[in-house]
Amino acid sequence: MRIFIYGEYEDWQRTFLKEKLPDSIQISWGKELPAQPDYQILVWGRPEENWLAKAADLKYLIVPYAGISVQTLALQKKYPHLHLHNLHHNALPTAEMAFSLLLTAAKNIVPAHNKLQKGDWTPRYAGLANRLIAGRNVLILGYGSVGRHLAEMCAGMKTHICATRYSCEKIYTENGVEIHPAAHLIKLLPETNILLVTLPLNSQTENILDREKLELLPESALLVNIGRGGLIEEEALYELLKTGRIAAAGLDVWYNYPASIEDRKHTYPGNLPFHELDNVVLSPHRGGAFANYDTELLRVQHLAKMLLKFQNTGIMPNQVDINRGY
Repeated sequence: MRIFIYGEYEDWQRTFLKEKLPDSIQISWGKELPAQPDYQILVWGRPEENWLAKAADLKYLIVPYAGISVQTLALQKKYPHLHLHNLHHNALPTAEMAFSLLLTAAKNIVPAHNKLQKGDWTPRYAGLANRLIAGRNVLILGYGSVGRHLAEMCAGMKTHICATRYSCEKIYTENGVEIHPAAHLIKLLPETNILLVTLPLNSQTENILDREKLELLPESALLVNIGRGGLIEEEALYELLKTGRIAAAGLDVWYNYPASIEDRKHTYPGNLPFHELDNVVLSPHRGGAFANYDTELLRVQHLAKMLLKFQNTGIMPNQVDINRGY
């Protein structure tokens, strides 16, 4: 089995894979393609078309992070013999970020912190909301790897948890979580105190939470988006947060991203001033914890498990459904 891993990896990551994998699995690394691209498996998320065209033996493309780009999905359709797979190594860090955003928004930690930095104790006495999580109804949109981890965390808070899945055709229960078809969303929202969004973005899910659906939420509802910004209609979200119709939100994914390194220090995340709202916790898409040792360790651990399972069974885990994009 011949594998090429594109990108910058540290020596400890290379050593880890070498120690975990048998010699029959040959791995090469780099930021330039081999002169003779004889690899059967390519590990990279955004290959150029000539990479696929030149590699006659290529059969598997492993995207080493969550989410498949539109460009990569389009390329795969041009090469139908190519099997597309995804690492789920960052599901746990992403779920932890979502849960952190939920608690931070519910407890109004950011406004209280900002006040106390200036010596102002009034949030303690002025009734700044300290909302309870325990006992609330939680709805997780997207019951995949991230959603499952989130469900376990919410279960520890003694919440009632529902979730939706596009592949679900009828209601069933899994580990205490009530799983519903995606079509049940409108029925579920009016009873939802905490809405956790973990969906991928595709043609089915873009703006899935529009104004009409957001207004179905109770006025005390909390919202966390750890999926993609385009899942929620921006103007409706902003206005409902500004008026307090949605009590608070924690947002790790956005509508605007820096176009260059220079832009990273002066790009607001929305087309509307979310940064001016005290009831919004802003996070710069850190759910996957890029360049974090713990996450990078999980990356090579999951990659090793995938490759070993493929060698032992002939089945590569985590195949992407091209029509769904995940």
